[in-house]
Amino acid sequence: MNNLFEQGYLGTYVLKNRYILAPMTRVSSAEDGTPNERVHRYYERFAKGGFAVVITEGVYPDTKYSQAYKFQGGLATEKHAAAWKPIVDSVKSHGSLMIAQLMHGGAQTQGNYYTDVTVAPSPFTPPIDKAEIYYGSGPYPEAKELTIEEIEEIKQGFVQSAKYAKAAGFSGVELHGANGYLLDEFLSEISNQRTDQYGGSVENRVRLLKELIEEVSKAIGGTMILGIRISQLKATNKSYKWPGGEKDAEIIFSELGKTNVDYIHISDDDATTPGFGEGTMTMSEAAKTFSGKPIIACGNLGDPKKAAAVIAKGQADFIAIARQALANPDTPNRVREGKPLDTFNGKAILTPKAYVKDFELEM
Repeated sequence: MNNLFEQGYLGTYVLKNRYILAPMTRVSSAEDGTPNERVHRYYERFAKGGFAVVITEGVYPDTKYSQAYKFQGGLATEKHAAAWKPIVDSVKSHGSLMIAQLMHGGAQTQGNYYTDVTVAPSPFTPPIDKAEIYYGSGPYPEAKELTIEEIEEIKQGFVQSAKYAKAAGFSGVELHGANGYLLDEFLSEISNQRTDQYGGSVENRVRLLKELIEEVSKAIGGTMILGIRISQLKATNKSYKWPGGEKDAEIIFSELGKTNVDYIHISDDDATTPGFGEGTMTMSEAAKTFSGKPIIACGNLGDPKKAAAVIAKGQADFIAIARQALANPDTPNRVREGKPLDTFNGKAILTPKAYVKDFELEM
């Protein structure tokens, strides 16, 4: 397991180990999206626990359609950026980097401070009800189709949010192109029935992600890390697979590999299982093979031996953990010292709501 504690590289940064905190929705900020002291203490504990990088929960980038959950953190205003700065400073004071994950809820929006309207590439209704642990209830409404002008507005929202992230001192930003949120809705043929340059072929459906990477990269310069998260599964459709299997993966990851993105972060149920059917590559392996970019693997990698094997096989460069980190915010320190890891208790941590609870803040 020594490879988990070797230095790694993302952009211009040297990481002290291969452990990364995965983004997790915690619905614990103020109603207007401003992070508070509880959020501050929550993120700081992971830095104290030895994670090389702390990625925020998905934060919304504009004050129009992007917010996905009530009490979700935002990075859409100067007020938001000012509130994130001391949090970032605390994380960095413990020798960790902090990356802001920028997320547009799209059709999967279930609570927005600014509007009741939801948007998607095409008219689309997510197939299951909203999640009560995130203050949602009942069915999703049908999202309205975005116009080209609105797509441009959304891109500018991401760009401005990335600038706020830079002002707040974040070491990088990650575009949330996974799990069925807006950018992933453009990738999926189910939610994207457009007939213009953003719809139809896989190459067209990945176009918005590529354009966003280019525009955000220009806005934040070469000193900040820029990543993107990709998945097949959706929060509202966990069984979904790309219809073209490895061929779709080759197109998507090859196209992303042509951009200035510094890493690709793969979200999967299990990062060690074939991603496209029996005998195929894992998602992380496909991303590594076809993009040539550094890869973060996320998905059932709480077992350190299992995580180390993924790196040893060259399928990924870094390991992101979520549930294991909630149970053990000091996972890297414990693993390095040979200490046992506590078992994740989802009922205690994620119910009745998935907010930050007092007992979680003890270190």
